[in-house]
Amino acid sequence: MLPDEGWRSGPGSQRPHQPPPNPVVPPPPAVPPQPAKPPQTPGLPRCYRHPQHETGISCARCGRAICPLCMVSASVGFQCPDCVQSGREGVREARTPFGGRLAQDPALATKVLIGLNVALFLLVQLVGTSLQNQLVLVGKGYDQGHLVGVATGAGQWYRLLTSVFMHWSWWHIGLNMLSLWWIGPQLEQALGRLRYVALYLVSGLMGSALSFVVAGAGTYSAGASGAIFGLLGATVVLHRVNGYPLGPIIALIGFNLILTFSVAGIDWRAHVGGLVAGGLTALAMVRAPADRRDLVQGVAVGAMVLVALGLVLLGTALING
Repeated sequence: MLPDEGWRSGPGSQRPHQPPPNPVVPPPPAVPPQPAKPPQTPGLPRCYRHPQHETGISCARCGRAICPLCMVSASVGFQCPDCVQSGREGVREARTPFGGRLAQDPALATKVLIGLNVALFLLVQLVGTSLQNQLVLVGKGYDQGHLVGVATGAGQWYRLLTSVFMHWSWWHIGLNMLSLWWIGPQLEQALGRLRYVALYLVSGLMGSALSFVVAGAGTYSAGASGAIFGLLGATVVLHRVNGYPLGPIIALIGFNLILTFSVAGIDWRAHVGGLVAGGLTALAMVRAPADRRDLVQGVAVGAMVLVALGLVLLGTALING
């Protein structure tokens, strides 16, 4: 049967209900073309020590990001502080043959010693001899009605060292400082600053102690000559150890000893005491075994201080009866 078969038009007849055809939906309006968005890239890495800082630099050793605050220049690129520190832990510090630290200025301690001597001399010229009388080496005597001197007790023992930095006149300090500048830097470079200054002080101390015990109550001395003679004695030891010719330094010491015993007013006791102390202390410093170097050198300096203290006690006993 055809679809419309069986239906006949007539009065009162109606066409059977049929669903309406599907409506036609208009196409959506055309969207204008949009510009292409740039590709999204992640931000720069952040410093591992300062997360608030972005950086494009990384450690050449471990690869971690580092900001300008953390960059340490290396032979190639930059390294982070942690890698630099770990690298230093495996490197031994450079030292002199006798245990001292290498310094950029090998004469710094010598300059400081010269500066102290000159400053005290100028201060005495400004203040007057009252300051000088308080600092020079005195065995036992009176100053403005007060009993003073090393023999009066430990309260006056400071004079054993302060007298090493005092001088009587311009030519006195001039000759001593010229000698110190000529001899000192070589020893300072070879021994290191700490050992060099210890040698200088212990030589001056021993010179003062020997002067006190021999001259007795009449001791009245000042000057850096004892300490400088100690440096001369140490120079002989270093020349001997290093195989340098000894003739020139021995001749220099001999010439100064001749002057010491032939010119009136020179304290030969301080010169001889400093020479012996400097030579023996230097010998212990350069012969100390490498594995116990610091201990042996410290004991040698301490032993010299104890010998000086023994001389002071002996001199005090002889003076006071």
